[in-house]
Amino acid sequence: MRAVTYSAFGPATEVLKLSDIPLRPPGPQEVSVELVFSGVNPSDVKARAGARPGVTRPPFERICPHSDGAGHITAVGEGVDPARIGQRVWIWNGQWQRPMGTAAEGIVLPSEQAIALPDEISFETGASLGIPGLTAAHTVFGGGDVAGKTLLIHGGNGSVGHLAVQLAKWGGATVIATASPAGFDRCKAAGADNVLDYRSGTLAQDILATTGGGLVDRIVDVEFGQNIAINAEVITPNGILSVYGSAKDMAPSVPFGPLLFKAVTIDIALIYILPRNERLMAVELLHNALRQGALYCPVGKVFSLAQAAAAHQAVENGQRQGAILVDVQR
Repeated sequence: MRAVTYSAFGPATEVLKLSDIPLRPPGPQEVSVELVFSGVNPSDVKARAGARPGVTRPPFERICPHSDGAGHITAVGEGVDPARIGQRVWIWNGQWQRPMGTAAEGIVLPSEQAIALPDEISFETGASLGIPGLTAAHTVFGGGDVAGKTLLIHGGNGSVGHLAVQLAKWGGATVIATASPAGFDRCKAAGADNVLDYRSGTLAQDILATTGGGLVDRIVDVEFGQNIAINAEVITPNGILSVYGSAKDMAPSVPFGPLLFKAVTIDIALIYILPRNERLMAVELLHNALRQGALYCPVGKVFSLAQAAAAHQAVENGQRQGAILVDVQR
């Protein structure tokens, strides 16, 4: 089968190669999936570039990248119901702690990592659900029902933030999003009740002005270090701060006193290792929101398998208005 691989860290155009490699048969409790689309995420790009702290060389001799994807099951291993053959599925953790990901025409992986994709949900959307979808669902609903709550979502125009805004609004929350002015309209279209400039020098006061001085029940944050002081000021006692990134400050200074006397829960979300029950809950929420037409997963651009390096560059460049996908069948 055709697959994109790399054996050394470096720029996408230098290290990503289109290869022809065999697809092994599925083992016990595994399935073989013929992929249609592969999703490219920032974590895939950082892993290929060698940008993860303390990692000096690839963990495997040859890596086929990408965690997310969608396709249909073509074979099953021992212990898997043969009725799954032909089933439309979406993939999570495709390349997590293993050499073979979804940047290929096929993948073999544990059966539970191939989630049945409802007929009314497209393969393009399916390839967007693994990292961004599950992260959005968990960070919004991981603390329970949000109906009647006020949620602050930092980075509401980003891949995860855009989905989180939609899910929070669907869940019955009042939604405040932060973004750059160029993303205001998109955040409002996703359901945000108020959108604020994340670069404002008075952001905490701006947030409280939208609530009439009321504090925020839950915060979904893509930049923990950059926003921690603001979050500590605007969050309610016993509130939850759900964090999934801190790229701009990986060693932040934390205002422990304000957080302590509000008994704030800091929930750091790493979707790769989300406990099974929490993952199943997030999957169900995503499917329900999609079935009800409450969640739209936009596609920014689709590349061919041979254009995988360009797909990585599109993610690195940022400012995308939807998922970056690779059509692995062309």
